[in-house]
Amino acid sequence: MTTLFKQAGDKIQCILCPHNCLIANGKTGICGVRKNSAGSIELLTYGVISGYALDPIEKKPLYHFYPGTNILSIGSYGCNMRCDYCQNYNISQRTAAGFTSKSEPETIIESALNALNNIGIAFTYNEPVIWFEFIRDTAIKARKRGLRTVMVSNGFVNKEPLEEIISFTDAFNIDLKAFNNDFYRHLTGAELEPVKDSLRMIANSGKHLEITTLIIPGQNDTEDEMAMETEWIARELGKDVPFHLSRYFPMYKREDPSTPGATLLRLAEIASTYLRYVYVGNMVSGSGQNTRCPECGKLVTKRSGYNIKVQDLDRKGNCIHCGTQIYRNFTYFSSSIKN
Repeated sequence: MTTLFKQAGDKIQCILCPHNCLIANGKTGICGVRKNSAGSIELLTYGVISGYALDPIEKKPLYHFYPGTNILSIGSYGCNMRCDYCQNYNISQRTAAGFTSKSEPETIIESALNALNNIGIAFTYNEPVIWFEFIRDTAIKARKRGLRTVMVSNGFVNKEPLEEIISFTDAFNIDLKAFNNDFYRHLTGAELEPVKDSLRMIANSGKHLEITTLIIPGQNDTEDEMAMETEWIARELGKDVPFHLSRYFPMYKREDPSTPGATLLRLAEIASTYLRYVYVGNMVSGSGQNTRCPECGKLVTKRSGYNIKVQDLDRKGNCIHCGTQIYRNFTYFSSSIKN
């Protein structure tokens, strides 16, 4: 079992994420939920749920992991980043103080098993890394019951804990917030390199991986940065990693205008020169959400909102026209499902 803290004089050092917070007795680290209680870490949010919903898997977003199915999504409170544009700031920048209602892993698992067209449990909404103990206890039991597990994360986590997370997680969507460290330092309070290390580890593990970048005007929207980011993804992680470009809307402390649609489409075109599956989200137009076979160009998945139509694929997720594998994780009946 992973060691999550160590003694440091009259404090303890949390070694879950690269902040490596030194925490005095009775205090918490940057995330606000991991507390020094008499010389050991207490997870204040164990079992505390902020959000609980049966979501389309595409909402995570995961477009290449059992498309057309649902996943029971849960989250808690707190985050190890301080993004000034956070789209979920009402839970991520809030602690669990005053909350007494808690859920047990078994209760969540039973709900997941009984949910319609559900493949498993997703840990999402706030940052799941800081919820480590609860996720571990839930995920291990869930997988024994035949459920799949998903983590939607910022990827800011140390190597040893990530190794254990990978062992009980089937799919990841990692938020690669930008491809310049100034952005990370000034807008998130974190660093880029640990996130890149996490992405390499996940890709090398063989677990399913997709990446999302929220595009903020004037911050991470240059053509050069997008070229560097997606060239790195193709070279280090693989050109088949699905990549999601998402539109920013003013939120939390940032009041910049929303990302122009033309900007997203321009950056998607650049990304597509390096990656085989590039998607555009948070847009009215759904054309940037469809999946085409990268070899023959046939439309194999049409997405309109969360209505999903999978077509022209065999039972293994291969294109029936040229045999190219589109989905490694695929349920054939998903072609008839509309969320």
